[in-house]
Amino acid sequence: MKVRRLGVGDSAAMRELNALFSIAFEDAGSYPADQPGEAYLQRVLGNDQVIVLVAAEAEQLVGGLVAYVLPKLEQERSELYIYDLAVDEAHRRRGVATALIGTLKGIAADIGAWVIYVQADFGDDPAVALYTKLGTREDVMHFDIAPEATR
Repeated sequence: MKVRRLGVGDSAAMRELNALFSIAFEDAGSYPADQPGEAYLQRVLGNDQVIVLVAAEAEQLVGGLVAYVLPKLEQERSELYIYDLAVDEAHRRRGVATALIGTLKGIAADIGAWVIYVQADFGDDPAVALYTKLGTREDVMHFDIAPEATR
């Protein structure tokens, strides 16, 4: 298995990863329904604050993650937030997610990030088991706040 970071010129691989996310998260409404344009993908994939990793076996994409660098202001440091992580169902329990996170840990060290964090949903036992194996659990509440135009 080979893990690599996507960048400018990798929009086809990003579209393939989005298709995998759509299936893994059972969320056809967010991923294939309103795909971003080519210019947008190129701009975001070229942003150093966005980390997209894909894992492939024999040139077939089998997993990937999207993480964001969050610069902090209380100290000169950053955090990495894993926003999406998925592995093709036929390739699960083979170390794909662990390899993706391992690569991300190296990137985090290279950029001086002090922590990587990720959320898991209650009931997503495989994700909870993976993250428990790799890190320290903190129980927090997550809230979604809708944007609102100011007058």
